[in-house]
Amino acid sequence: MALVLVTGSNRGVGLEMARQFAARGDHVIACARAGGPAGEGLEPVRLDVTDASDLSALTGQLEGRALDLLVCNAGVLKGRGGVEDPSMDEAAFAETFAVNVTGVFMTVRACLPALRRAKGKIAVISSQMGSTERAKGSAYIYRASKAAATNLAVCLSKELQEDGIAVGAYHPGWVRTDMGGSGADISAEESAAGLLVRFDELNLSTTGAFRFYSGEAIPF
Repeated sequence: MALVLVTGSNRGVGLEMARQFAARGDHVIACARAGGPAGEGLEPVRLDVTDASDLSALTGQLEGRALDLLVCNAGVLKGRGGVEDPSMDEAAFAETFAVNVTGVFMTVRACLPALRRAKGKIAVISSQMGSTERAKGSAYIYRASKAAATNLAVCLSKELQEDGIAVGAYHPGWVRTDMGGSGADISAEESAAGLLVRFDELNLSTTGAFRFYSGEAIPF
C-alpha cells in the first residue's frame, strides 16, 4: 500500500484519481480548499495551495510519514480568448500563476521531507497547452502557466534526482469536466486510469518526462 497525496481532489480528474488510488488499495491524502473526499482509503485534508498556513499545517500532518507519490493537480483556467479577451487581466494572471505554478512549488516544498523518507515521486498535472511547439493564440494565461509548471517539473527533476525522487509532468487529455467542457474527448475515469499507469512507470531513468496520459511524449 502506497501513501499518495493528491491536490485538487474535490472534482474532475483529481477526484477520480483519488478514487482509483483508494480502490486499488493505496492510502490517499485527498486535498482540496474545502477538504477533499472522504471514504475508505481516503484521508480528507483542507489545503489551499496558495495559503502558507495550510502548507505549513500539511508539513506537520506529514511529520514522520513516508510519502510515495505527490500528485500536484490543483489548477485554475482564467480566460480562453485571444489577446483582447477582457477576462485576461492582471488579477487573472496573478491568481492563475499563484495556483498553477507557485502552488506546485510550495506544495512540493511542504511535502519534501515526507517524499525524501520514501524516495517518492512527484507528478505535476500540466497540459500540452504549455508546449511551445504546439502554441496557439488563445488562453494565454493558462498556456503560460502550464509552460512554467512543466519547466518547474523538469528543473525539480534535476535537483531531486540525487535524493532518489523522480519527477514527471503529464497532460491529462481533453477531459469532460467543468474545465474541459461536455464536448471533450474522454471521461475523467479514462484520464485518471491512464495517469495512474504513467505514475507507476515513472522512475529515475525517466525523470523529467513530459507525457500524455496515454504515454506519448510531448515536445516542450
